[in-house]
Amino acid sequence: MTGKYGPWGVVAGGSDGVGAAFARGMAARGINVVLVARRVPVLEASADEIRARYGVDVRTVPLDLSAPGALAELADATSDLEVGLFVYNAGGDDRSVAFLDKDLADHLELVRRNCAGVLEAAYRFGAPMVARGRGAVVLVTSGAAWAGGATLATYGATKAFDLVLAESLWAEWRDSGGDVLGLVLGRTDTPSLRRVLDAKGEPYGALADPADVAEAALEHLADGPTWIYGSDNPTGGSPFGGLNRRDAVLAMSRGYSASSRD
Repeated sequence: MTGKYGPWGVVAGGSDGVGAAFARGMAARGINVVLVARRVPVLEASADEIRARYGVDVRTVPLDLSAPGALAELADATSDLEVGLFVYNAGGDDRSVAFLDKDLADHLELVRRNCAGVLEAAYRFGAPMVARGRGAVVLVTSGAAWAGGATLATYGATKAFDLVLAESLWAEWRDSGGDVLGLVLGRTDTPSLRRVLDAKGEPYGALADPADVAEAALEHLADGPTWIYGSDNPTGGSPFGGLNRRDAVLAMSRGYSASSRD
């Protein structure tokens, strides 16, 4: 993989969950890793574990990716590296509540992290890959991108942005040696999802293993534009199929409607 993509990979949102699984998967393939996240103790603990287990170089960059200038700071912190693989995994929403029950500042922070940040990361890190004729970008999105849904307004909208951006970049870069994959996740065992379910008092149910998710994406980097983890047809379309948009939105909202009657 280092021969195909390059010696370094960056994982934005790499301290735990799917991001940490991506970092381990890269390291297992001999790729040195840059981990980016807000929580310094968790970030450093993840870095120490990867160094000890895989023997690769690991650099940590503590950043809030929703902050102005964060991506410019990340680009500067990695300017001496040949980054051949960039995974944007940040952007979970710990509070799944009705639109007006969340502060406007929280909505705008999510848009900055999941839209502006993703776009800037793709621009800053994708340009050198295209110029070199090799590299890969993974934008981690969500099944919430398929249709609007109650309590998912901003989160789902940002993830739809990420999905369309990934597909568009794949179309533009596919003949230039740059692979782009929009990784669509369903219910995955991450700290973010557990916090949401704990807050609602809901059972976890069947959750995908982050290690399995990351492995699938790393094995299928060149099979874009879209990989729907857990689907019988992972390169296919929306699971809502032929449903009209209204019915798809109602289907996406059913869980909220049921809990709101309890």
